[in-house]
Amino acid sequence: MNFDWLNKGLVFSKYHLTMADAIYIIITYIVIRLLLYAFRLTVTRIGALRKIETGKIYTIRKLVAYAAYTLWAVLSLSQMGIDVTLFLAGSAALLVGVGLGLQHIFNDIVSGFVILFEGVFRVGDIIEVDGLIARVQQIDIRTSRVITRSGIVMVLPNSTMTSNAVTNWSLDDTTTRFQVSVGVKYGSDVRLVETLLLQAVKETSRIDNAREAIVVFNDFGDSALVFDVRFWSSNLWEIDRIKSDLRFRIDELFREHNITIPFPQRDVHFYPQNNPSPSEA
Repeated sequence: MNFDWLNKGLVFSKYHLTMADAIYIIITYIVIRLLLYAFRLTVTRIGALRKIETGKIYTIRKLVAYAAYTLWAVLSLSQMGIDVTLFLAGSAALLVGVGLGLQHIFNDIVSGFVILFEGVFRVGDIIEVDGLIARVQQIDIRTSRVITRSGIVMVLPNSTMTSNAVTNWSLDDTTTRFQVSVGVKYGSDVRLVETLLLQAVKETSRIDNAREAIVVFNDFGDSALVFDVRFWSSNLWEIDRIKSDLRFRIDELFREHNITIPFPQRDVHFYPQNNPSPSEA
């Protein structure tokens, strides 16, 4: 059988791309994809058995995938007669010029590796960056995809996540303390207020009552006595809804026990136009 057609293709000096080269590149790519698929299934199964966090499994898969595709690219270039080390050395000046023009992209790429290696946040974590609260859906080498509580999917550059202050609500403990503030009128029974606030916490769903809630007499306000009720919850994604339910219950209990939530009051004095005010007399 004649296999001369395998050696036909494009030849440029010592560089070449023949049919044999193309078949080699395609076969190695398919093999790497199959190996990565098998690796993903294996790691996912091991993670489920050993109860390893999903975010850590995702990070391992991403890093191995990047390493595998880099190896495939090096093998493919070598198959075509391209010396990768000489290529990089000879293109140093070009890379510097390109780097200056694409420094923001390179910054995003480096930030992507920092995120994946350090594990500051992982897939599934709830984070807050620049006042935006979102759940991490995907971490890629240059960008990360998050979804807000309004259901809006956003693609953020990784440099944004590493250069700005990021609050990870899920990093160490999924249960976090929150608070709701409320004011009552002067003269109210403050101990009764404390009791009703703690009762409201116990009667509101999705609040972790295994941890002690506390009531803090925060301040003597201009128009009200200000209290903070501090509670714990692991349902971080719907915390605004939980706070709303708690406020509804507080209002109901206050009405049942005649506790008034005051509104700001101001005294306004009117003076006849022809008569001076006391300060002018």
